[in-house]
Amino acid sequence: MRFDYDTSYRDGKRLLRYPSQKLAYALLALVLLAAPWVLPKYYVGELTYLFILSIASLGLMVLSGYTGQVSLGHSAFLAVGAYAHAWFLSQGLPFGASILLAMAASALVGLALGLPAIRVSGLYLAMVTLAFAILIEHVLGRWKSVTGGFNGLPVADPVLLGMDLSGLKSFYFLCLACLVIVLVLLVNLMRGKTGRAFVGVRDSEAAAASLGIWVAGHKVLAFVISAAVTGFAGALMAHHVRHLTPEGFNLLLSLELVLMVTIGGLGSLRGAVLGAFLIGMVPALISQIKPMLGDRIAKQFGLEIFIFGLILAVFVLFEPKGLNGRWLKIKAFFETFPLYRKDVFRRGKTYMKSERYR
Repeated sequence: MRFDYDTSYRDGKRLLRYPSQKLAYALLALVLLAAPWVLPKYYVGELTYLFILSIASLGLMVLSGYTGQVSLGHSAFLAVGAYAHAWFLSQGLPFGASILLAMAASALVGLALGLPAIRVSGLYLAMVTLAFAILIEHVLGRWKSVTGGFNGLPVADPVLLGMDLSGLKSFYFLCLACLVIVLVLLVNLMRGKTGRAFVGVRDSEAAAASLGIWVAGHKVLAFVISAAVTGFAGALMAHHVRHLTPEGFNLLLSLELVLMVTIGGLGSLRGAVLGAFLIGMVPALISQIKPMLGDRIAKQFGLEIFIFGLILAVFVLFEPKGLNGRWLKIKAFFETFPLYRKDVFRRGKTYMKSERYR
């Protein structure tokens, strides 16, 4: 049994406070570092794709999980990052500069969308972002001189400091390193002043404004950061797919990202990664079990969407706090055993809201 209490000022600022946490993350790091040498090539490629999805999920979590702004069009930022990176590489720019410019391009698009989008919220914001994703997909298909249209755009191999990173293992470690860097940066951002302001805007805009938080500015900032991180994931995804087409960034990809942050647990970076791994593995699992379902069911259109909807319904009904909430319950059980009580996690009723209905 363990009791959490601070013995110094720095205890509350440490990311890993206890030896058990350090040991767990060290074991996880060893497993991920050893995976390319142990697993078959297919699973190494799947893990690499899951790392990229995790970065995209983290980008959406900044917007939806921490500031409460719904987005159904984040596949557009993935597309902008991927196409911008591929185009910059084709112009002879080095790998690092190309990725930074692709992130800047995605951030500018996020700024262009965020400025008018902060005037609406809820369902209206979701419809605006959905329309934006459809618009970007059509632009990519029609702008043939830059994107290659529906014929697609080939992606050059990633070369960093003279090293070719297009190999299976080298690209795996590249994506793993990028995921760790993004995760550490976002963890520190959310623990700081900006992250607390995001949470304040999400919980109550009126209360946040009364405390001197610039609500509109932080909403736009969340759009910019989210777009930049998602564009970074798009740049890595460009190397994973090797040939870009507009159909690869459709609305289904946006819905998958929404499922990742919802099922993972809104307001949790750990949940974004867990949700990305769960949803990212579903298509592969469906392809594995399709032969067992029979031709009548296996050939049905929309089977994958049905499975996604079923997973979402199960989590909404039985675990509304997502995978992160379940992890916290399991963690609390072992930390407080034998004094664990389920009532600690019972949801209480809300009797008062600080926001007025508009």
